[in-house]
Amino acid sequence: MIELAAAAAVGLAFVLSLVGTALARRFAMAWGIIDQPGRDRFGSTPTPLLGGVAITAAILLPSLLALALARVWSATGAPNWLPEALAVHIPGVVEKTPLALIILAGCVVLHVVGLIDDRKDLGPWLKLAAQLLVAGGVVFAGRIRLLEMMGEPVSSIASVLWLVVIINAFNFLDNIDGLSAGVAAICSAALLAAAAASGQLFVAGWLCLLGGAALGFLVFNFPPAKIFMGDAGSLVLGFMLGVLSILTTYYRGGSSGLYYSVFAPVVLLAVPLYDTASVVWLRIRNRRNPMVGDRRHFSHRLLRRGMSPPKAVLTIYLATAVTAAGASLLPHVSRIGAILVFAQTVGVVLIVALLESADGRPGK
Repeated sequence: MIELAAAAAVGLAFVLSLVGTALARRFAMAWGIIDQPGRDRFGSTPTPLLGGVAITAAILLPSLLALALARVWSATGAPNWLPEALAVHIPGVVEKTPLALIILAGCVVLHVVGLIDDRKDLGPWLKLAAQLLVAGGVVFAGRIRLLEMMGEPVSSIASVLWLVVIINAFNFLDNIDGLSAGVAAICSAALLAAAAASGQLFVAGWLCLLGGAALGFLVFNFPPAKIFMGDAGSLVLGFMLGVLSILTTYYRGGSSGLYYSVFAPVVLLAVPLYDTASVVWLRIRNRRNPMVGDRRHFSHRLLRRGMSPPKAVLTIYLATAVTAAGASLLPHVSRIGAILVFAQTVGVVLIVALLESADGRPGK
């Protein structure tokens, strides 16, 4: 029954995102909300924006509905048609409602910031300030923290930095059709496996919505894209993945993976993290603003090497899927197995580095 509920959540988010994206595309074209070709992405065709509205709605609306129903059913009793396997979780959902509202509020703030930036460039530092404020609010108000064994203030600082890095990683990934949404769907699936294995149905439910929303939008965004998500979508995807990667429990008592399972999110997101780190390094080395877009991303280099946009995107999907598989296994393997997972991840990153190098000169 839990599996059917998960499939229903994915399906609901997929349909909402699919229909919402179609409507957003029509609205964007009617109102002239069009993204013009820029220096930070390939392609020369003006493309409608507002896809991020559909993604956010497909996550936000089912979440609020579930929270509202849980509160009503907690007071009046669960309806007879609701399976007992789901009814037993109503008190837990009610208990987590304040945390859920904090997270959803962060989504809304970043979505609005993204919408404004899509229409009128806010500049990189103002966006970064908004990300820091939202990340700080979630970490301190919601007590969403990683590395808690290291105590304060290390845990809080690390959590804020992690959220900001992941938000920007998916913002940076939105540089070629289909990339950010597809990678988000793959990462959501891997996190879903970990959350389900740990019995975290609250986290798993959100991952179902996140994956379904990304896939529904991807129908219109896979190359050649008919609509872009804009910052209104990429900021939300990055924020939700950052938050859920912290909330997911990777280590379970009795497992041998106590010490290295904490690295599962880094392994999972190794490809987006490498792309972000390498691009920022190249911009800084060339004395450019690291937050200003350009065409130095992994995807851009694959295109310059002669790949078509679909093949470039699928190549990055495959690399992400390999590291995601390793991340899913990491909490359940022995120390030798963990070493092999880390070695595989390093190997994937090195392959990425070799593929993106031009004539042996990565900065070219």
